[in-house]
Amino acid sequence: MTILMPQCDRIIEPKLTNFTRRSFLPLRQDSVWLLQTGVVRTLTILEDGTAVTFGLWGEGDIVGKPLSQANPYQIESLTPVEATLIHKQNWHEVTDAMLLHMQRSEKFIEILHCKHAESKLLQLFGWLVKRFGYRDLLGQQRIDLRLTHQDIADLVGLTRVTVTRLMKVFERQGIIQRQERQFVVMQDQAPFWHYEI
Repeated sequence: MTILMPQCDRIIEPKLTNFTRRSFLPLRQDSVWLLQTGVVRTLTILEDGTAVTFGLWGEGDIVGKPLSQANPYQIESLTPVEATLIHKQNWHEVTDAMLLHMQRSEKFIEILHCKHAESKLLQLFGWLVKRFGYRDLLGQQRIDLRLTHQDIADLVGLTRVTVTRLMKVFERQGIIQRQERQFVVMQDQAPFWHYEI
């Protein structure tokens, strides 16, 4: 009796790839991207041209077409990004990242289901601070993401006009302050936010 051994797949070494801000990461059905640095958003475009953001992802997260059934599906870099393509035969190496992907997706869905636009926007700011914040020399938390009002609107399912109006209201109330293109969150004063554009 002859036993046929399956042909071994060739081993593909992961290679670090760089992407510029606002570029799109290529999609493959047999691979996911492991983000080493930077921030991307995953999204789809509806028939009417509306962008629907599925989430923002950063260092240590995985993104890729195998994680979504959306068509079209896109991965857009919001900052310069370094990522490694992980092929299907190596997915066992990123199991923890896959679990985090599910957990972070749930948190994002929770934000989207806030009833009031104001609350939705403030919860988004809080989530961004926790996910992408860093502490500066003054002890303030900053987020170095250059998000337009349209980007923010796409994130939480609001119109750009609504986001702009709410940002002005928050500024008058002293909740946010517009300076440069960063979020600044005052230490120990949550939910007091400064949003710099």
